[in-house]
Amino acid sequence: MNDLRTSSLSAAVGLSGRNLRNIRRLPSAFLPALLMPIFQTVAFSGTFYAITQVPGFPTDRSINWYMPLGVVMGSSFAGVGIGFSTVRDLESGFYDRIRMSPAPRRALLLGPLLSALTRAVMVVTLVTIISFGLGARTTGGPLALVTLLAAGAGMSVIGTGWGLGLAYRFKDMRAAAIMQLTLFLGLFLTTAQAPLSIMQGWLYDVARLNPFTQILQLARAGFVNEMAWQHIWGGLVAIIVISFLTTTFAWTGLRRLQD
Repeated sequence: MNDLRTSSLSAAVGLSGRNLRNIRRLPSAFLPALLMPIFQTVAFSGTFYAITQVPGFPTDRSINWYMPLGVVMGSSFAGVGIGFSTVRDLESGFYDRIRMSPAPRRALLLGPLLSALTRAVMVVTLVTIISFGLGARTTGGPLALVTLLAAGAGMSVIGTGWGLGLAYRFKDMRAAAIMQLTLFLGLFLTTAQAPLSIMQGWLYDVARLNPFTQILQLARAGFVNEMAWQHIWGGLVAIIVISFLTTTFAWTGLRRLQD
């Protein structure tokens, strides 16, 4: 059993290393996930800076509101990027060679997840540094960075599971459009642009029920509100549940691919 665990971990680390090396070999596959959240944070916080004057808006710094959105979005696309890479491997036939190797099947999921988490840390770090340079400040002390990183890491796992599950089922670039569109819809039909307190109509109902709203609240916990458990637990639960569902989706897709 210990040998099997060691083999699984070693294979997963090897696959993760390959995915990370692809950043250097094919930067166009990762740079959008790194640059998009920076652009999004700067553009939104600058364009909509006056939103802080709306009665009931929870912060007087627009970048405090939009920076966590950029982190969550960028981290999710760091995971989706793994799905893109897997589609390319499936189309080229290289993935068949990986599946024929003696590596345990669970390593085919664990490796990409490790790679996505590493990518997410890069995204969170860079976006945070730039945002602090543009005036972002915490309201919850150093723990704000912990909850921000937790939200980013969770979204990278969710994005990876979703991306892999689609890649295994479609086996071509048709999956790429679905990966992107569904995550965009899922994240923007939340409190991405405005808090629930100033929303009206159907958007309020959708955002209130959308579990990604809870993850955004987790990311913003130490930037918009004082650090409190009521702003944290919902996001953690959402990450655990959605991560389980998406990784199960990926695992069943992998098993179907092998049949």
